[in-house]
Amino acid sequence: MIYPIYTELTECRDCYKCVRSCSVKAIQVRDGSAVVVKDRCIYCGACVDTCPSHAKKIRNDLSRVKQFLKSGRKVFCSLAPSASSEFPNNVESVVVALKRLGFFATSETAIGAALVNASIEAYAAEHGGRCDWISTACPTVVQIVKKYYPSLVPSLSTVPSPLQCHSAYLRKLYGQDIGIVFIGPCIAKKIEADETPGYPDFALTFGELRSWLEDEGIDLDTIAGELVEGKETIPPFLPSAAGKSTLYPVEGGMIASLSWGNDPFQTHAVAISGSEQVVSTLEGMVGDNQNTDFLELLFCEGGCINGPGGAKGRSSASKKGLASRYTRSRITASQETFKGDPLFVEELLSGGYSLIEKNEKGGPLVASLPPSYEFGLTHSEEEIEQALHLLGKADKQEELNCGGCGYNSCREMAIAYLDGMAEPEMCVTKMRKEAQSKMDVLLRTIPIGVVIVDDMLKIVDCNNGFLRLFSEVDFPLETEALNMVAGLPLERFVPFHEKFREQFTYAKTEQYRLHYQDKFLRVTFFSVEKQRLVGALFEDITTPTVRRETVIKKAENVIQKSLETVQQIASLLGENAADTEIMLNSLIDAFKVPGNGEVEGFTKDEQQDLS
Repeated sequence: MIYPIYTELTECRDCYKCVRSCSVKAIQVRDGSAVVVKDRCIYCGACVDTCPSHAKKIRNDLSRVKQFLKSGRKVFCSLAPSASSEFPNNVESVVVALKRLGFFATSETAIGAALVNASIEAYAAEHGGRCDWISTACPTVVQIVKKYYPSLVPSLSTVPSPLQCHSAYLRKLYGQDIGIVFIGPCIAKKIEADETPGYPDFALTFGELRSWLEDEGIDLDTIAGELVEGKETIPPFLPSAAGKSTLYPVEGGMIASLSWGNDPFQTHAVAISGSEQVVSTLEGMVGDNQNTDFLELLFCEGGCINGPGGAKGRSSASKKGLASRYTRSRITASQETFKGDPLFVEELLSGGYSLIEKNEKGGPLVASLPPSYEFGLTHSEEEIEQALHLLGKADKQEELNCGGCGYNSCREMAIAYLDGMAEPEMCVTKMRKEAQSKMDVLLRTIPIGVVIVDDMLKIVDCNNGFLRLFSEVDFPLETEALNMVAGLPLERFVPFHEKFREQFTYAKTEQYRLHYQDKFLRVTFFSVEKQRLVGALFEDITTPTVRRETVIKKAENVIQKSLETVQQIASLLGENAADTEIMLNSLIDAFKVPGNGEVEGFTKDEQQDLS
């Protein structure tokens, strides 16, 4: 089965942006592609939001849900309360649209939230008004606690999430054979559907719902107009509309909907949202910071209203305002809202997760949480040091901790490499050093002269070949000595430095023949950085090796020409002889060392060889 978040390998572009955004570094870079490791992933969706090439995908469950609707079962939609901020002033239209899509009825996930609230308050009433649980409302928080902070698992609420409680309650009211599909902004809800089948059966994002409506040609604004005109009626929420628990998707909304919400200082409960804040809170708890408060932890900053499966572009302030006004309208409306179910709350407190976990015979399991995981091998300091050396970090000064690889420090990157989660090529400074080293070797060993200058006509780099041609240095210089040439004006070495200035305006490579101090040079100008750096190659074509190559090339031309004309030798004898004479004369010119009376300078090479 495809997990809720996966990588489309053909679209991954080696940017490591997903590694940087992942709070738990659940990304393994393998053969240059960043792959989501399912056993490490907490399904927060940060990598999906940040991937510039959209290589990180959310599993699409639309086809499975469409097939599920054809099963003949009564399928309920558990609609997330964040629908009020996702579809402003159109929640009623969404309910109508869901009916048209084939759902038997729509029920609000906030019903489950109300049941969770009642369970928390009942527990607090029996424990001196306190409840030191970590809320299980956010499935990503549950995942990170189970996988990365297993010592905190006992601190998690013994009551399942609002969605799981809602699913169990719907099955109690309408039968175990009904179907339940959650629709909301959360990717991690898909893992709840995977781990506790039937609670719910499937989970769709708001994005998937929008695609579905578009495929079916259903327009929410059109439905809204039909409702105003009385052409359409709104199906009722089952078992009833939710009340103040519809504020759950906003940071602090869960606490505000509890009795603790009446306390302006919230002395018994704390609301935290955002990945960094949640992680630091959990780190603090592991560090023996005793917690006596109820913790409402939401991994998405600002709450579920900013979930990864929702629409982008609307501000958090706007979403929060919409959600708050929607809850206010529920509280002040004349319609009856959900009043709770004390008997079911007792079942939640006594049975906990056994209500949603079944054995093969259909009976309840002993109340428990899904298993926890521990990651990370223990590496010796020597192993880490060796890994750092492999990454080009010979000492502490070279540990730049630049974050280019996606990790917070070079040491963290080294440990990830030892864990098999990272590749040495991810280190930007290492790759830059290697590239520079290879370029230096090429520049130093190439048999022709090379120079690179900046727009101020100062030398950026050059090799011994250039110095042999244009200076009195007739022995090879070491790298350190060559580096001392960098920054010197080009005019100290060549009188034709102004020719370089012309090249800054040219985009294409230009080649010339240069007569300079009794030598003929082939000069190739090329752009390194447009209008900033220009390079030039100087090849001495008066050297014996080049002369020999010229002889061979010209001779081959003569032979080829003779073969082509052998069938027409009678009629073309005169013309062929003339061509041969011209070629031989050019050979003589090529071997001829210019006399002192000839003028030095550039001549455009008409037979340019830019290969």
